Amino acid sequence: MSPDFPSAHPEDPHFISRSGWLRAAVLGANDGIVSISSLIVGVAAANADRTSILIAGLAGLVAGAMSMASGEYVSVSSQADIEKADIQREAEALKENHKEEFDELVAIYELRGLKSETAELVAHELTEDDALRAHIRDELGLSEHHSANPLQAAFASAFTFSMAGALPLLAAFLAPTSAIITAVLITTFIALITLGALGAKFGGAPIIPAAVRVLIWGSIAMAITAGAGWLFGVTIA
Repeated sequence: MSPDFPSAHPEDPHFISRSGWLRAAVLGANDGIVSISSLIVGVAAANADRTSILIAGLAGLVAGAMSMASGEYVSVSSQADIEKADIQREAEALKENHKEEFDELVAIYELRGLKSETAELVAHELTEDDALRAHIRDELGLSEHHSANPLQAAFASAFTFSMAGALPLLAAFLAPTSAIITAVLITTFIALITLGALGAKFGGAPIIPAAVRVLIWGSIAMAITAGAGWLFGVTIA
């Protein structure tokens, strides 16, 4: 919705354009690691046999990936619908009440610290260029970096869920039956730390705080979920 502007520091780029797919990718990967690990550990803790553990893990991987894809698509589509509706309303308002909309834009710039004369000049020049784009950006707070992309979010989430969730499943497959829980837990902790670090790296954020945050919350979620296996002692025939 806005033109591509040259960067003042191309050697140190901004990462805000990655926020949409990166959020979905990290969410999918984290959910894949935690849910599949929790499922495997919970089933294994209920003294299920090796085949049942692996089947449960594989079923959870497939179902989880599809659930993440559909969930992301539906939720982000809803966001996109809201954005389109707001843009349409803004376009109609500009046609019917151009003066009121112009004054609203001036007021926005004044609230951001511009003097009245400067705010009016800026609003005039921007609305001359593309009034709707100016209102979309400054009144609605939307830009091409933040606009919803349902397919991108769905694919990123499902793909990273599958790739990340496959790690604890692979650990369970390779480990001897007596060591499945230990192998899965170790793999999960390493995967969570790696996920936090990679997410921070791609987002240009500090790596250590992100890795610790993902590890702590992922471990808490996994412990609560896996605890159901011990608590109820469910077995799978």
